[in-house]
Amino acid sequence: MKNLEVHTCVLGMVQTNCYFLVNRQTRELLIVDPADCPERIFRKVEELHGKPVGILLTHGHYDHILAAEAVKEKYGIAVYACAQEQQMLGDSRLNLTAYQGQPVSLKADHSLSDMEVFEAAGFSVQMLHTPGHTKGSCCYYIKDEGVLMSGDTLFYGSVGRTDLPTGSTAQIVGSLHRLLELLPEDTEVYPGHDCPTTIEHEKRYNPFV
Repeated sequence: MKNLEVHTCVLGMVQTNCYFLVNRQTRELLIVDPADCPERIFRKVEELHGKPVGILLTHGHYDHILAAEAVKEKYGIAVYACAQEQQMLGDSRLNLTAYQGQPVSLKADHSLSDMEVFEAAGFSVQMLHTPGHTKGSCCYYIKDEGVLMSGDTLFYGSVGRTDLPTGSTAQIVGSLHRLLELLPEDTEVYPGHDCPTTIEHEKRYNPFV
């Protein structure tokens, strides 16, 4: 039996998936992309009897980070992000929070490099740099659990938009191909929006392949 439980809250104006990665044995958990509505995140943690130990950001857009500071402060936990996303996290115009009436300037506590592995909540987590949606977009791969948190890089049958600051269609297609070549077909994929998928499904049906 897997030691990882994946729970989801759909938050904010564009229906962003905020994930809670829970260690079944210790109840330690990682919060992926705290999109908005910190009170709902706090309630979900209570429902799960969880112990937050970190925040994983797949990228810096407003709809993934608006609650990050409040969650960080409440639990006294660190924020993880790709090193190449630091500029966007810190600039409210680039991350688009300035245009939502809630300007956010955020600095990750752990600035990760491509393929870097770190330990958190009892899991070995690998950060895969997958540029295209943004310059520093990334995915988090938990190999032992067969799970990928894909952010807005890979969706069910699609990829993320590339028409926002630092986006690149060529890069996101390259990132998609890299993920499909690198990961086992039975890997469960949890995207930033919409429903989960698998690497096998995307190899067969994603039109960007």
